[in-house]
Amino acid sequence: MVQVRPAPAPARRSVPGRIRVISGITVASLALLFAALAVGSSSARDGLRVIGRDAGPQVVASAGLYLALSDMDAQVANLLVIGKDYGPRRAEALKQYDARRVEAHRALLEAFELSGDNEAERQTVRSVLDGLGRYERLAGQALLLNDQANHAAGPPPDDVVRTYRTATDLMRLVLLPQAYNLTLESGTIVRRTYDEKALMVPLVRVAVAVAGLVALGCLIWLQVFLARRFRRVFGPALMAATVTTAVAMIFGVNVLSQDERALRTAKSDGFDSVLTLARARAISNSMQGDQSRYLLDKERADTYEHTYLDKSLSVVYYEAGNLSTYHQQVSSGTTGGLGMLGPELVGRDGAKVMRAYQDFQRADAAFRRLVTDGRTNEAVAERLGRTMTAFGSYDQALQSMAKSHEQVFERAIGTGENALDNLWRLMPFAIGAIGLLVIAGVWPRLKEYR
Repeated sequence: MVQVRPAPAPARRSVPGRIRVISGITVASLALLFAALAVGSSSARDGLRVIGRDAGPQVVASAGLYLALSDMDAQVANLLVIGKDYGPRRAEALKQYDARRVEAHRALLEAFELSGDNEAERQTVRSVLDGLGRYERLAGQALLLNDQANHAAGPPPDDVVRTYRTATDLMRLVLLPQAYNLTLESGTIVRRTYDEKALMVPLVRVAVAVAGLVALGCLIWLQVFLARRFRRVFGPALMAATVTTAVAMIFGVNVLSQDERALRTAKSDGFDSVLTLARARAISNSMQGDQSRYLLDKERADTYEHTYLDKSLSVVYYEAGNLSTYHQQVSSGTTGGLGMLGPELVGRDGAKVMRAYQDFQRADAAFRRLVTDGRTNEAVAERLGRTMTAFGSYDQALQSMAKSHEQVFERAIGTGENALDNLWRLMPFAIGAIGLLVIAGVWPRLKEYR
């Protein structure tokens, strides 16, 4: 009688086959964990790069360009009002004009380099550069005519005023809007990147946690199977692999959490405030330039008074229909948190800025009263004395606040990048160690079936 032997069990149902299947699932879950870590860290690094090293600095550079351009025009107006008098003030204004001109050219070059392959931004930079050359020629012509007139402090001759009108119109109507557009374009990139990463990083962090728990479950499943099948205690290699996986998962989740906080801090407490204060400084510089323009151009005096009020309202808003009412509201010492500087006027630094702003507006009110009374010489002295001193203190307070926010911004970017660097340094070792430990835990059991 022929004895029929039973067919061998399929490989996947045999003990070695089941070990290979469970091991394969475990390796796949580990690969998913490290893939999630790689995606999350790459996304976070891209966000930190754009906000901290690319578009973010480009926004600040373009905001610096706006400040330099507006102050150039303000210093030309100051020089025309000074005339042949006030030698120290004249020398200071000339020095400031040259310094701002250098800053403007440097900011344009930096904006051009940071624009990369964005042809639209590059074309805007070229246009500003061409327009700046035309402005410098017109401003130089106005200053030359002013020197030739050799007039006393106060409004210059009509030919000087006409030439300056052409220059300041070019600056206010063409160059400054173009510079602001550069800021808006780069700012849009920053906001879009932040919104994307603020959504992406938390999702990937959850994915890392889920993938890590799945990998830990697979490692425990593999250990339990081997322990029951071979009637042995848990293998030290697989236990070490489990602990290493848990550490990698916790460390990865922690790094992604740090990067999420770093992105939020860099954007909200650093970048946004730095940009706001840079814009406030630029507009404020243009405001104090309007004071000189109010003096030197009698035909446009009302226009410059209205533009001064509009800019003041954009910086710190009060319900006021005219400049006199606005001065009274500012002097009242209350602020409702409105206007560009409203959210920044908190804490000790914010109170310092507000006090300096109030002093500047009080000085402006006193200056305009002298002009209204027809006391032009005294108004010029007030403008070049108390008013400019008050503005200098206000501008210094803005710079001090901006510097503190810049430090917050740089620390946040640095913290996020350092955390990612540490993760990328450890990931290859973790991957290699876990892989070797899994092999060390499984291979001896498979050899027993050979």
